[in-house]
Amino acid sequence: MDISPSPHANISGETIRRLDSGWTMHLCEPGAWSVPGDLPEDLDLIPAIVPGTVAAALEQAGRFDRDAPVALDGIDAWYRLRLRDGLAGEALLRLEGLATLSDVFVNAELVLRSESMFTSHDVPVRLTGEDTITIRFRALAPELARKGPRARWRPRMITPAGLRLFRTTVLGRMPGWCPEIHAAGPWRPVSLIRRGGDAVTDLTISARLDADGTGLLRVRLAGGLGGIIHCAGHSAPLVEVSGSFVADLAIPGVRPWWPATHGEPVLHEILMETGGVTRRIGRTGFRRIEVEQGTDGFDFGLRINGVKVFCRGAAWTSADIVRLPGGREDYRPWLGKAAEAGMNMIRIGGTMAYESPDFFALCDEMGLMVWQDFMLANFHYPMADEAWMALVELEARQILAATSASPSMTVLCGGSEIHQQAAMLGLPREVYEGPLTEDLLPGIVAELRPDCVYVPNSPHGGAMPFSPNAGVSHYYGVGAYCRPLEDARRANVRFAAESLAFAHVPAQSTLDAHLPVPPVHDPRWKASVPRDRDASWDFEDIREHYLRLLYEVDPARLRRENPALYLDLSRVVTGEVIEATFAEWRRRDSSCNGALIWTFQDLMPGAGWGLVDSTGLPKPAYFAAKRAFRPVQIALTDEGTNGVDVHLLNDGAGDRAVVAEIVCLRDGTVPVASGRKELVLAASSASTIAATDFFGAFFDTAYAYRFGPPSHNVTLARLIDAETGAEIASSFHFPSGRAAARHEANLTALLIETADGYALEIATDRFAQNVEIAVTGAEPEDNWFHLAPGRPRLVRLGSVTARPGGEVRLAGGRGIVPF
Repeated sequence: MDISPSPHANISGETIRRLDSGWTMHLCEPGAWSVPGDLPEDLDLIPAIVPGTVAAALEQAGRFDRDAPVALDGIDAWYRLRLRDGLAGEALLRLEGLATLSDVFVNAELVLRSESMFTSHDVPVRLTGEDTITIRFRALAPELARKGPRARWRPRMITPAGLRLFRTTVLGRMPGWCPEIHAAGPWRPVSLIRRGGDAVTDLTISARLDADGTGLLRVRLAGGLGGIIHCAGHSAPLVEVSGSFVADLAIPGVRPWWPATHGEPVLHEILMETGGVTRRIGRTGFRRIEVEQGTDGFDFGLRINGVKVFCRGAAWTSADIVRLPGGREDYRPWLGKAAEAGMNMIRIGGTMAYESPDFFALCDEMGLMVWQDFMLANFHYPMADEAWMALVELEARQILAATSASPSMTVLCGGSEIHQQAAMLGLPREVYEGPLTEDLLPGIVAELRPDCVYVPNSPHGGAMPFSPNAGVSHYYGVGAYCRPLEDARRANVRFAAESLAFAHVPAQSTLDAHLPVPPVHDPRWKASVPRDRDASWDFEDIREHYLRLLYEVDPARLRRENPALYLDLSRVVTGEVIEATFAEWRRRDSSCNGALIWTFQDLMPGAGWGLVDSTGLPKPAYFAAKRAFRPVQIALTDEGTNGVDVHLLNDGAGDRAVVAEIVCLRDGTVPVASGRKELVLAASSASTIAATDFFGAFFDTAYAYRFGPPSHNVTLARLIDAETGAEIASSFHFPSGRAAARHEANLTALLIETADGYALEIATDRFAQNVEIAVTGAEPEDNWFHLAPGRPRLVRLGSVTARPGGEVRLAGGRGIVPF
């Protein structure tokens, strides 16, 4: 079979030329000029990046500082491209995203006026062979000042209030959340398309998995000359139906797509054979999604291909808030880290921006489910404005059409905290539930992505929209509301689309390179710490609350007397909270079906919400989340006078033979109780065993009965692969608190060359809390972990070619061992 990759064509008969070089940009006062003919010849022109933003072009020219941004919504930006290719004739000018109010001219003729950042346009144009494309991005600030329909409520976190009237991102417009960098410019590709008479257009692909394991594929397209569709060894002809060509394939026993935590994310190429030539037209995966509501009807859980899946991951922000990029190579490092951390879901929230199809293609490949909010958040929107509603409908249809073949698209949501915002202000349900999230958007989802789950808003579902004990919640009981760790169970969380937001301190190397200032009180440090507008606290205060609770220290005093230890304990405390909370949520008898951490990555250097810092380097909290998300897991929970429970989980598709060990240590060295069990963890299973079942007799593992002084200060549980002897997972419990188990330990570190790079063998003579590997030229697979005596830990340093160097140390810079 002759298969043509067709590198310069979308599908047969269509040639695409990306217009990504040769652009210039000029900035001016709002309304200085209205049409290209008004522009003087002696303009101050800046080379422009397309696709890209005004901020990115200015930054490249040395005229913009992302650490001290200037407002960009009070100026007009004129982009210009001269084409001198001699190619005359009819074409389509495709503009995939213009932020936000824009006028497009071809040879001085106005061909498009756009009022949405989120819509793509195909504009018919006639070219002469010597052409000029000009785009005017009109200043948004003057338009934001105008009044629209009266709003029933006004959120404080997004400014100005006039943003609700425009279809643009609120990134950069949330004081205390992110840098005030305004999106403006051609942030998505600009292309010229020339079509032949047999051009294929309007391609949509839908795939789903039937309950009997049959894959059902439908391909619909317009134009072309018909043909045959091939997928997974099966074929079907394209049949003309109402002016379109449609092919339906049934593929019995097709290999399904799974989230990577539960199986293999299998993808299948879709080929179209026509005129003796076969071309790839897409790729898809087959999966079935069901919502589980539980016996009380208040659950929100997902079953994928009939298997209950505990969803875990984080909320995406942006690959770069200045550039707003949308290419595979921009996304790959970030999404790769999400997959490596054992995440199986990424949420794109309503305060962000739509990502490109390349984002979803990578999620397809990596087995990452996507929770996609439509770009709506907090506001009371002008739902009576037909033109505004039409823009929302168009953007929704376009994002769903562009990702129609992506099995990673899992949950579609009508926005973020619209219902919560109104309900917290005392407004009744009939005010905030309206035609936008209850009629328009679910109707579009039902039409274009019936294989996905629709949620009207996030949070949603309880007596109040934000009640964590029903439906989808944004759970910050442990976190912003400073509840004890036990609240993670008491709150009866069903599904947390947001949770566990902290000011996570990054690695010292990031601070040294990008924020070399004294921590906490320096204004430059504080500028990076997230906070809710007008609140009397910030998320550093929240972190310090748990620092005091878990480590029994006075943060202010520790910061003065031992700043290095203060920073290191601040780095690890948020991870300790993450691990303890997910241990509660993932246990067999938990009410929780999934939780996403707020957020995945930072938008600027510093102690932001992100698990990964803005340079792409994982923070200590990232490694804690990675340990909490392991598909095969062991975890300990304190059950009071019921003792300590050992929780065993296997999310995989096959049974797993393991050895589970538990040992209680006094002074970090002396075993006072221990036990082991040889077990087979069934596929997709969770089980719980009392610690005393390992010992064969009573032992006060939780130190709940307090018959005399504590006999031990740490309990260690290990899960070991029965075939290889390798450690799969470990967990720790501190009956008298973490402070009582901080010991001076003697570490050793041996660098070992392996077949795929290097690894570090680390050992200790006494229990060691929060061992850090500080290494240059490599990224360890785990870091800031606890280490028990008697069993060296082998930590891979990745596939690096040069011999890495660094040191291993305890929190606060103690016990340094170079390697």
